[in-house]
Amino acid sequence: MKTFTATPADIDKKWILIDAEGVVLGRLASIIAMRLRGKHKASFTPHMDMGDNVIVINADKIQLTGNKRNKPNYWHTGHPGGIKSRTTGQILEGKYPERVVMQAVKRMLPGGPLSRKQMTNLRVYAGAAHPHEAQEPTVLDVKSMNSKNTRS
Repeated sequence: MKTFTATPADIDKKWILIDAEGVVLGRLASIIAMRLRGKHKASFTPHMDMGDNVIVINADKIQLTGNKRNKPNYWHTGHPGGIKSRTTGQILEGKYPERVVMQAVKRMLPGGPLSRKQMTNLRVYAGAAHPHEAQEPTVLDVKSMNSKNTRS
């Protein structure tokens, strides 16, 4: 008996909708990363893009545990002395709060071309509205999966 290896014809992608309101960031990001890679499927093949398309809404209402709101996030402009930083709390209250979720999920995926392709299947929105109603996404209730998923 040979080991099953999925081909592009075997891949069945679904659309999943996740409401991030009140959910802890790290727990949410690990669930999203697993869904993007396709590890929840029995036919998982590591070198194929088998994951589902994931839509995350209410990214601005994500919860952080401990003192992570004050954690600095650094980047460099490319110029001498161009190191910049913002705290996670400033990013969440700023113009693009969905970047916090995107970066957390990106860091939970292995690096490489396949991960960059899988990140294109993730759509994150700060509010409750999203333009993907036509795809008829199924709702994944992350809050009820584990009592630790929400911060009290």
